[in-house]
Amino acid sequence: MAQRRAPLEYNRMWQMRLWLFAVFFFLYAPLVALVAFSFNDSKRNTVWRGFTFAYYEKLFNNQVLLIAFANSLTIALMATLISLVIGSLAAVLLWRYRFIGKTVVEGAFTLPLVVPEICMGVAMLLFFTRVLPWPNNLIWPLNLGSIIIAHVSFCFPFVALVVGARLASFNKEQEEAARDLGANDWQAFRDVLLPHIRPALIAGGLLAFTLSLDDFVITFFTSGPDTITFPVKVYSMLRFSVTPEVNAASTMLILLTVVLMALMMLMQGKSQKK
Repeated sequence: MAQRRAPLEYNRMWQMRLWLFAVFFFLYAPLVALVAFSFNDSKRNTVWRGFTFAYYEKLFNNQVLLIAFANSLTIALMATLISLVIGSLAAVLLWRYRFIGKTVVEGAFTLPLVVPEICMGVAMLLFFTRVLPWPNNLIWPLNLGSIIIAHVSFCFPFVALVVGARLASFNKEQEEAARDLGANDWQAFRDVLLPHIRPALIAGGLLAFTLSLDDFVITFFTSGPDTITFPVKVYSMLRFSVTPEVNAASTMLILLTVVLMALMMLMQGKSQKK
């Protein structure tokens, strides 16, 4: 029986490997093609005519695109900082206290994770233009401020989930022991709880930064004509034609996202080992 099972297990293993290879090829082959054609010495992507860095040089000399990238970095940084504060405090609140309607609050925190971005984008647009009170019947200006508020609304639940998962492994007796030794609430949080959740804060911050930097749909609805971000600018470039310059801009965004995600996974791996 053991000899019969061995060939079956061997065949199943190879079937799983082939299936995984097909899945990864389907997911990442377009990205590899995009990166490769960003070095194509041609204005079109249909024919490969040689290797060049000319479109990367043209990309870095494009002032409008650089301003859009600076806007994206500013929005992502501000949204990450605000999301870290709100998300970590929300996670600590839900972990430490019991109150009526706690399940409803937890469900409300996860709602931005499951609602389609197109719905959130339209809702944010209506909120800023129709619902939000503004003096003299003026409309809330759609600028960096509105985009940051919109990004915080869908970034801080990710931080809350990551921090909450980290808090699940914390021993509350350590915090109680710190208070018995004379520490006040702030000292117990700073010296006992904060070091424990620091890896989760780093991972959640990197995740929020990546999500904010890559977001297009919500940003498209909440940005005004004078404020443009990097993903929106790349989309406007795609409306005319897919050129190697567009591929170069997309490659830079992919590279930055991969680096941030690798840092997040590294931080999570170190926290799990500890």
